[in-house]
Amino acid sequence: MTTRRERARAATIDEIKETALSLMREHGSTDIRFSDIARSMGMTAPALYRYFADRDELLTALIVDAFDDLGTTVAESRARASADDLSGSFLAVASAYRRWVNQEPQRFALIFGMPVPGYVAPDEGPTTEAARRAMAQLESLFAEAAARGMLGRPTIHEVDDALLGCIIAKQAASEPAEATVPAETFQACLHCWSALHGFVSLETYGHFGFLTPEARDALFVSTVRLAALSSGFPWSDPAPTLSMVTNT
Repeated sequence: MTTRRERARAATIDEIKETALSLMREHGSTDIRFSDIARSMGMTAPALYRYFADRDELLTALIVDAFDDLGTTVAESRARASADDLSGSFLAVASAYRRWVNQEPQRFALIFGMPVPGYVAPDEGPTTEAARRAMAQLESLFAEAAARGMLGRPTIHEVDDALLGCIIAKQAASEPAEATVPAETFQACLHCWSALHGFVSLETYGHFGFLTPEARDALFVSTVRLAALSSGFPWSDPAPTLSMVTNT
């Protein structure tokens, strides 16, 4: 059981992180200062150092939280999809990613946007591990399709030697399930992520403003479908629609 002092400390840490995020949203920037956080909380800047060693440690905690929240959101959405419908699961994962980004644009910018000036994430530290957990759902979908014998060959199956070396190194350090995916499929998985990330980035930063919400939904579904089909991922016919997973 935690003590009253431990609970009070945890509550203050949460308040510091929430204040930092609020300031990011208010200023439209991920670059924050301890002095601004302290002022908003009615504290002195030196007092914050009792909870975080420096700004980088706070940013690391915020990045880990963001990746964990993204990963949980995507995993829960996938769990609610039918286990027998791989294309539905694929769309559920993609849709959850999209919804999270639309709801958390500042946290999205924190983990995938321009680096915060002066911040360097620790090598192979908590941010790296959190990022792996967050993106594991997409990788595991491909591994599951491969295990079921339902994964076709990607449209682009040549893998450059430079990329092949990176894939081999990553799979060697990953769980056994990931190692069963051929390099050409791992490359296709990266293509899918690139397509999904590109869409949500354009949407979140207002570049699809000329499209109605319904048109953006339709474009999103067709983008996900194109990514799946070109990667050899099984896709049902007729294709699932966004309305099938909007509540997952």
